[in-house]
Amino acid sequence: MPANLPPEFYEVEKSLHQAKTSEEKIAIIEKLLSIIPRHKGTEKLVALYRAKIAKLREENERRPTASRKGSLYRIEKSGAGQVILIGPPNSGKSSLIQALTGIEVEVADFPFTTRQALPYMMNYENIKIQLIDTPPITRDYFESWLVEMIKTADGLIIVLDASKNDAPIELEMILNHLKGKKIEPVHEKSIIPSEKFPFLKRTLLLLNKIDLPEAGQILEEISLLFSLPFELLSVSARTAEGLNILPAKIFQLLQVVRLYSKVPGEKPDYESPFILKKGSTILDLARLIHKDFAEKLNYARIWSKSGNISGLRVTRDYVLNDEDTVELHL
Repeated sequence: MPANLPPEFYEVEKSLHQAKTSEEKIAIIEKLLSIIPRHKGTEKLVALYRAKIAKLREENERRPTASRKGSLYRIEKSGAGQVILIGPPNSGKSSLIQALTGIEVEVADFPFTTRQALPYMMNYENIKIQLIDTPPITRDYFESWLVEMIKTADGLIIVLDASKNDAPIELEMILNHLKGKKIEPVHEKSIIPSEKFPFLKRTLLLLNKIDLPEAGQILEEISLLFSLPFELLSVSARTAEGLNILPAKIFQLLQVVRLYSKVPGEKPDYESPFILKKGSTILDLARLIHKDFAEKLNYARIWSKSGNISGLRVTRDYVLNDEDTVELHL
């Protein structure tokens, strides 16, 4: 009996020959198994792939721990903050980054197109935010270097394919991976770590490919099954649905404020704002500009973006808001 395999099978199978690690091969074979139609003509092929997975996992167990850890990656932070994107194979992380940055990113319909962490810069109003594309996460593939990158990033975005029936299972898998590493995804306003989860990470969940017919049902399932401690957004990298508000949501993850300096008698510089964490004060800004300013600071004058505050004289412990204009007086 012929196997009658769909065209998608052969596209994914091509990537199997390019896979370098056993983890990549396992993820691709699992994808192939989900594609193969189940009938008598495919029984031997299914058995063969299952045997390959078993063999690869056995080899993984025999391999020394040190060699399984992989390389340690470190990407220096740039711009107003660093946000890392994670997700299962073919969730569309790279497509989203391309849509947000306008930079051409390698995108394909087979797993593991992204093989290493790669930085890109997204424009948001008058600042830039660094987005990090990463290799996909699977049940058996979550490298230690990626864990460390997540811990040090300023924000986290989980990307899922909203058209896949197993998207809720993939979300649970990723959340379990994170919690196993003591990383707790939270809303951007949650900032108090615990002994159980010392690494709180402000998180946004993106259901990508929302333009596809199956997406509505998956969105409903995730909303019913999960009590998410972070925001969920439906987007489409292909049609740009939901992307108009996404940069602002990413900016919110950073929990920072933009501040404009002003020399007495001159216009402020709106092109290159200073970036500070929310809750920062006049004294914090003075320290950032120059250490002598902090020591000699007498008072400051503030202009708010809304115009409600205009030249108000404030003390050094005044808490700054986003897009305040500050004039320091020594």
